[in-house]
Amino acid sequence: MKLKNFFVFLLVLAIVGAGIYTALEGLEIGNFTIKPVKDSMKLGLDIKGGAFVVLEAETDEKGESLKKIMEQTKEVITRRVNAMGLTEPNIVLEGDKRIRIELPGVKDSQEAIDSIGKTAQLKFVRIKGEKEEVVLTGKEVKNATLGFHPETQEPIVSLELNNEGTKAFQIATRELSKLPYHIQDPNDPEKRLVNLERAIHIVLDNEIISSPMVDEEIPNGKSFISGSFTADSAARLAALIRGGALPVDLHEIQTSAIGPTLGMDSLRTSIDAAKIGILLVLLFMLIYYRVPGFVADIALIIYILIVVLVLIGLNATITLPGVAGLILGVGMAVDANVIIFERLKEELRNGKTVRSSIDSGFAKAIRTILDANITTFIAAIVLYYFGLGPIKGFAVTLMVGILASMFTAVFVTKFLLKLIVKMDIFKSKKLFGV
Repeated sequence: MKLKNFFVFLLVLAIVGAGIYTALEGLEIGNFTIKPVKDSMKLGLDIKGGAFVVLEAETDEKGESLKKIMEQTKEVITRRVNAMGLTEPNIVLEGDKRIRIELPGVKDSQEAIDSIGKTAQLKFVRIKGEKEEVVLTGKEVKNATLGFHPETQEPIVSLELNNEGTKAFQIATRELSKLPYHIQDPNDPEKRLVNLERAIHIVLDNEIISSPMVDEEIPNGKSFISGSFTADSAARLAALIRGGALPVDLHEIQTSAIGPTLGMDSLRTSIDAAKIGILLVLLFMLIYYRVPGFVADIALIIYILIVVLVLIGLNATITLPGVAGLILGVGMAVDANVIIFERLKEELRNGKTVRSSIDSGFAKAIRTILDANITTFIAAIVLYYFGLGPIKGFAVTLMVGILASMFTAVFVTKFLLKLIVKMDIFKSKKLFGV
């Protein structure tokens, strides 16, 4: 029985050691790969650098109507950001009419911000006499991609229409293809002018960007926009069209570009400080509480692994306040163990055996631990609900840390202590801090 407990304890140590190695170096077994923590964590704007912009909607809507408009606007901006290939964006609503967009790692911040904020109202228009008739809008565009003209090889925007758009475009091009290419100039009967009624004008944000002439009926719902495009500008326009039109006009309230140097330096400094702090805590617990301190050290390492894995699993973005939340969580995890071990020492001083002291010590400490952690958890919920950007990151890491510390302090520490007692190796009460 003692040997069995000893092997179980060794197995726990082996699992913890494997977890530490995997977190630091990663793991690759055949096609199965686990990235190191440093490569799996999403870094926030204040660490990685990039840009952020706060946009405000120009609307008089209120209540549920305003809420619906802002949710739609957020969805459109999210689609645009994803279509532009911008990585790890953070897009959140601020207040009633504002949207905050954070773009970590963006190099050309102003270009990205300009593209995100455009209204991108696309129309295909034909002219009938003096009247303008809208043939299509961006809503009928199923897909838009960068392409190249088959003859000139110039960059174009290739369009694919949905069923409704295909029918409307087929009817319009059939009618236009039957019109003459040229008409007489009313001021000069001998002069012939291009018949603009035969063209379809492509209008983006109330500006004509292309006016191709219709040569034949287009029945398949495929067309393209040509003009003075570069490959980049055509790709950006395609992304805007795919994203769709914003339901409301937006104007910039605040814009800023942040370099990564300060953030990365601060991150390295924070990590170095965390390493030193955690090492000192581990040594203190081991020296002051001895066997229980050693158990607490194992539980603390398990706590750190759990928190990191959960944050990666949640796809959480790590900011500098988030790092502070992690470090604070480590202190709270140790604090719970200190409360338990002090209760354990009291029971041992009262003459109880080690086994009974563990049970009664945990039982008496649990209420204090619950009270402290529940009140802090409530504060973290309030911070998350009312906070913005980095404050939310701090709140998330704090909440995850509280739950993980409760689990490791109450369950893991108790399990390992009882396992050591059953091994019947450490009998002296001095080894338990008395």
